[in-house]
Amino acid sequence: MLLQIDFASDRPIYMQIRDSIVTGIASGTLKDGDSLPSVRTLGTEIGVNLHTVNKAYQLLQSEGFIEIQRRRGTFIKADSTAKNAADFLEKYGKTLKIIVSEAVTRRVDRAVLHQMIDHMYDELEGTKS
Repeated sequence: MLLQIDFASDRPIYMQIRDSIVTGIASGTLKDGDSLPSVRTLGTEIGVNLHTVNKAYQLLQSEGFIEIQRRRGTFIKADSTAKNAADFLEKYGKTLKIIVSEAVTRRVDRAVLHQMIDHMYDELEGTKS
């Protein structure tokens, strides 16, 4: 499993693990039912403490992106629970407003911001605009 971890980033490593897995689901690299490495295995593979991986997995489970089955393993859960738009908008609406506020303050053209978002969607969905 390929994760993009930047040890020099200000973003906590557990969030980078979480973000990489969510991106994998969005892009179709990780599909419903795919198994993830154990906490210990992933920690060893990327060179981080197993508690860091465990924190990421617990967060992903609470958000509905993975299912942890005792003695069986950890699996991607890319069904409607993980993709609930209302929960997403409620959780990240404030963050998105901050990003848009900064774009307005920096005078980023609305069309450019829309194009950037469209490009990201296309990239993750594997389509071209």
